[in-house]
Amino acid sequence: MSIEVNQLTKVYGQQKAIDSLNFTIDTGQVVGFLGPNGAGKTTTMKILTSFIPPSSGSAKVCGFDVESQSMEARRQIGYLPEHNPLYLDLYVREYLDFAAGLHKLGKNKKSRIDEMIEVTGLERESGKKIGQLSKGYRQRVGLAQAMLHDPQVLILDEPTSGLDPNQLADIRALIISLGKQKTVILSTHIMQEVQAMTDRVLIINNGQLVADDTATALQSRVSGSKSYLLEFQQSVSPALLEAIEGVAEVRNIGNGQWRVFGSNNEDIRSELFKFAVRENLVLLTMQMESGSIEDVFRELTSSQA
Repeated sequence: MSIEVNQLTKVYGQQKAIDSLNFTIDTGQVVGFLGPNGAGKTTTMKILTSFIPPSSGSAKVCGFDVESQSMEARRQIGYLPEHNPLYLDLYVREYLDFAAGLHKLGKNKKSRIDEMIEVTGLERESGKKIGQLSKGYRQRVGLAQAMLHDPQVLILDEPTSGLDPNQLADIRALIISLGKQKTVILSTHIMQEVQAMTDRVLIINNGQLVADDTATALQSRVSGSKSYLLEFQQSVSPALLEAIEGVAEVRNIGNGQWRVFGSNNEDIRSELFKFAVRENLVLLTMQMESGSIEDVFRELTSSQA
């Protein structure tokens, strides 16, 4: 296991920021770490990176306890915090050279800096001071710093914040590629990024874990039942649609279109197609719909508030 969290709890005064968290993450996973503001995401990440100690429970990174083996655990981690702490008066290469020195990269320092500048797309900006860069390019510098020492675990807090669409596509591809060989924890409020990049989603609310599954499975589970958008060339009786096996409700949305709701979470597209053939109807559209990851997030976090 790359990350093991067992009964992890953090208390500030009378308030529990996180409450008995339990989860494990294997190598080769990109995990979305979600929750509303104040849910405990940042506190959890700070404990995993040994910035703050837990009140109780334990956390291990690549087998090293984040309290008793703090330095060993930190060597396994690359961390990009939400508020990217950069030295704005340093040049890009100068800053990465400084970071490489902290990681004691030695003779591999220059080649590793060159590689990180290339993979994060900083070539054209590498001769500039960090203070002259746009927010998107500052994020790239933060990512280059986080990956410089080739860590086994990457913890990225809002890594795509401030990126334009082209930069976003590049960084997304980079994170997906890194996730094939490393463990990546990705905290974000951009739900499209969760669907595009993650293998698994952890959702916490009020300091407690409320979901742990793939994005697709969560959408299916929370939505309860699938719905289908149908469009027929001919007029159709709602009674006929309601009589189809597995159909719970139908709604006429006009222009020959119907929204059909399943009675359970099973896929009933074959039954709908058989109905069209049996009734000699021309089926122009059949589209299965499900709740978005935003719907899942709202339902899980609002119900636990």
